[in-house]
Amino acid sequence: MPAQPAIRTESVGPLLRSWRERRGRSQLDVSIAADLSTRHLSYVETGRSTPGRGVLDKLADELEIPLRERNRLYLAAGYAPAYPERPFANLGAARKAVEAVLTGHEPNPALAVDVRWELLAANRPAQSMFTDIAPHLLEPPVNVLRATLHPDGLAPRIRNFTQWRDHILRRVRRQLSRTAIPELRELRDELAAYPVPAHEAAAEPAAADDLAMPLVVESAHGNLSLLYTTTVFGSPFDVTLDEIAIETFFPADSSTAALLRAMADLTVPS
Repeated sequence: MPAQPAIRTESVGPLLRSWRERRGRSQLDVSIAADLSTRHLSYVETGRSTPGRGVLDKLADELEIPLRERNRLYLAAGYAPAYPERPFANLGAARKAVEAVLTGHEPNPALAVDVRWELLAANRPAQSMFTDIAPHLLEPPVNVLRATLHPDGLAPRIRNFTQWRDHILRRVRRQLSRTAIPELRELRDELAAYPVPAHEAAAEPAAADDLAMPLVVESAHGNLSLLYTTTVFGSPFDVTLDEIAIETFFPADSSTAALLRAMADLTVPS
């Protein structure tokens, strides 16, 4: 009878230690915050003790581990995953809330993305920003950052491309540090390799009274200067919901506000 292949399993101790180190926390700091003895935490990390589910809950909360990775911890410790993962279309009231925010934000652009910046939903102003880019960038799953910075995407119309790309790369690095998702490392490297558009206007430093750097995009009606905010759901109990972010854009000046209103009037069905 042929030998069965060995099944490789993860150990909960090294996983916990990697998250503690990722967060830059000492064993003493975490054990005090989670109401554990330092010896107990040390035994868990070295595999000398198997943590109970309650201990895992405390440590995961203290280390701010994403729900997807918490399920990995539970499996590694021999427990069933604690958090379901449903498609965006099946999120019920949460999906309706996302769609209400997107629609209610018009005439300003807004979109919902997952943790990898793959598009889940967008309102009409946001959709119109991506109408003139290469079809291959719009094949599902659409990655919003790729569609924005790719030479065949929105990049030729971004008037402050270098500044904006640097800003986006910092966001991806922070997301990678927070989530440990390996695809984000690949995305970061890909975005960093994109060339600067040859016709990009010289980057202008932000004015002294600016509070945030805008995204400046050329449109058929004039330049749009946009600020953005990111909103996430509080206290999620679903992996998909935990990874959703709603990105809402606001006009950074009065001319952009007027342009967005005028563009919305042009797209309203008769």
